[in-house]
Amino acid sequence: MTKEKFRSFYNAHRLRAWRIRTKLLLLILVMAAASLGGFWFLWSRQIWFCEAMEKVGIMDGFDCEEFAEKLREEAVKYTVPESEEDIRGKRRIEPFFDSLCDEYTGMSVYGKDGIYRCGRMAESMGLFRYGSVLSQSIELLGEIVDETQAEFANGTYQVVFYSYHRMRFTYPFVTASVVFCVLFFLSGILLYINRVLGRVLQIKEAITVMAVGDLKSPVPWCGEDEVGVLAEELDLLRRNLDENILKEQESKKANQDLITAISHDLRTPLTVLNGYLEVLKLKRGDAGQQEQYIERCLRKTEDIRVLTDRMFEYALVYEENETPELRQLPLSVLNEILEENCDFITLAGFHTGKEIRIGNEDGNGTLLGDKVMLKRIFSNLFSNILKYGDKRETVIVRAVPDQGRIRITLTNTVKKDAADIESNRIGLKSVEKMVKIHQGELYVMEEGSAYTVQIRLKIRN
Repeated sequence: MTKEKFRSFYNAHRLRAWRIRTKLLLLILVMAAASLGGFWFLWSRQIWFCEAMEKVGIMDGFDCEEFAEKLREEAVKYTVPESEEDIRGKRRIEPFFDSLCDEYTGMSVYGKDGIYRCGRMAESMGLFRYGSVLSQSIELLGEIVDETQAEFANGTYQVVFYSYHRMRFTYPFVTASVVFCVLFFLSGILLYINRVLGRVLQIKEAITVMAVGDLKSPVPWCGEDEVGVLAEELDLLRRNLDENILKEQESKKANQDLITAISHDLRTPLTVLNGYLEVLKLKRGDAGQQEQYIERCLRKTEDIRVLTDRMFEYALVYEENETPELRQLPLSVLNEILEENCDFITLAGFHTGKEIRIGNEDGNGTLLGDKVMLKRIFSNLFSNILKYGDKRETVIVRAVPDQGRIRITLTNTVKKDAADIESNRIGLKSVEKMVKIHQGELYVMEEGSAYTVQIRLKIRN
């Protein structure tokens, strides 16, 4: 096994990486074994606990000498039956047993020949069913047995007495042992569950902190089980969310700065244009100079148009709340827009090849759209042709019906020095967004110097 495989095996099998339910099952088994072992230990030490309680005076003991002396004093008053079958004799000696024996004490009387004459069994012996768990307590505690010779009215007899007073300790001891072992069993499990819940509460506090907007405070480490994985994934989510918000703020600031800069730049050509127009209004200078001013005014209006287009493009791409007014438009609107833009680039020196079959018998129907936005779409596309297209090659414009859609294709050749022209493709991004608003599709293809843009829009019959 390689070092990497061993490390992977170790990480997968170490205790901290086990699942919570696996740990809990193992803990239950361990605590059950420990509790049963603890109960057996306490059960086997009954007599030790009983003797300790007798020494400290918590429980009364049985004094054999005191009992024997009282027995001898009472014995002279009674006659022992001649045999075990002597019923009358047994009745006459019953008061003797009543005066000495309580429910935990028993006695047996034997003659000099060692034959049993009479006796009484301790009543407490009947409290324990033979074969039950508690019946074993008799052996564990042990019975206190002693004997003495006593002078009865009809002679000297051997009296054996038994004490089972320690049985009073059995039930409380068993109850206390069971309660202790059950609490010990539950305490281990509850401590583990409390630790797991403590880590869950840490995650809950971290989520609360995130909810109020604090994405800088890390989620605490919570182990390597399911709770730990949840904490780790939550911390990763926090970091990603913080990064995304930061990037969004930076992007908004950059866009705001750009729009502010362009707005500021608009003032210069507007000021110059206003000056030229005032000069023209006053009709100062000769015809040649006025022609020069008119040319300069046209250049400034072009500068203003470029700057305002860039502002609109950025506003469209980065503004998420634009709500156009979509309505049913005749397909002739597209025809007008395309014809207008074709005429525009023709005046700029381009050659166009047109195949426009909409707004007639080949393209009946309507289009759900916004007329102003449609104009902006094709204004952007034809402006790109003006900026990057090669005037020596023909611009192909096609608009034909295609299986319930209108397919519009613009193909032009890119001029060789187009790579030197600065482009951020923001115009194409704005076109893509506006086409999606019209539930359409936009495709861009580049093959060598040929550049093709295709738009597909739905037709409603």
